[in-house]
Amino acid sequence: MAKHTTSKAVRNRLRKEKIAKILMQLSGITITGSLFFIVGTILYKGLPYLSWEMISQAPQGGFYIGKGGGILNAILGSLYLALASTGIATLIGIPISLYLNLYVPKDSFIARSAKLLFDVLFGIPSIVYGAIAFSIMIWLGIRASLLGGIITITLLTIPIVVRTIDELLKTVPIDLTQVTFSLGATPWEAARVVLKYIKPGIFTAILLAFGRAIGDVAGVLLTTGFSDNMPKYIDEPAATLPLAIFFQLSSPIPEVQGRAYASALVLTFIILFIVLCTHLLAAKQKKHKL
Repeated sequence: MAKHTTSKAVRNRLRKEKIAKILMQLSGITITGSLFFIVGTILYKGLPYLSWEMISQAPQGGFYIGKGGGILNAILGSLYLALASTGIATLIGIPISLYLNLYVPKDSFIARSAKLLFDVLFGIPSIVYGAIAFSIMIWLGIRASLLGGIITITLLTIPIVVRTIDELLKTVPIDLTQVTFSLGATPWEAARVVLKYIKPGIFTAILLAFGRAIGDVAGVLLTTGFSDNMPKYIDEPAATLPLAIFFQLSSPIPEVQGRAYASALVLTFIILFIVLCTHLLAAKQKKHKL
């Protein structure tokens, strides 16, 4: 009787394992298929309209109704916005994460409250950050400009950097910090050791922040403005690729809609390039570490 019960339990476990394996395979196929569908759609609809003229020129009169020009102003605006906001968010986010993990006891009220706060901030929609940044801009007397967009996206990406670095710090062996402190190191010296250990992961955090920054449209809609001119000064309105895609898709002209997919293709290529560079840097760092 006991033997029969045991064999039945084994069959149940094997059945559950088989079902779980099938569900995981279906999930993987669904995600991979969705990715290929999205990229394939962008390539199919955008590649015929993608040209060197479109990438290398600013919009001319009537670009958004099908006339000549390109999206160089939006490309540069997106890169300026994403690079500046990601850099500022990284400079602010890494010290916050180190402070919460090395200077403050992990089970203290301050650490738990701060991490809960950043979890909440991580999930707030970008349009809310846009509204908050817009209020700050009115208070400071700043008009819709590249500076306003940088303020918005910096607020948006700081929680991403903080929570990603916080998760990375959880992977640091306890022995590493204990040995460092036992040698008489100060918290700052211990932080330098920890940063060196998680350096490959920091690139991932920067990538996540950059991807969110360059692809956001709701936040910058209120604060960056839009201009066909090339971005020269930080206090001037600037175009971004997501906004350019949004305005072109809103057009009833098929050629302009095709340019929107071409713009999306350019944005995809930029993010792909950043991903490849990040992986190469992380792999180089890991190899050097070994």
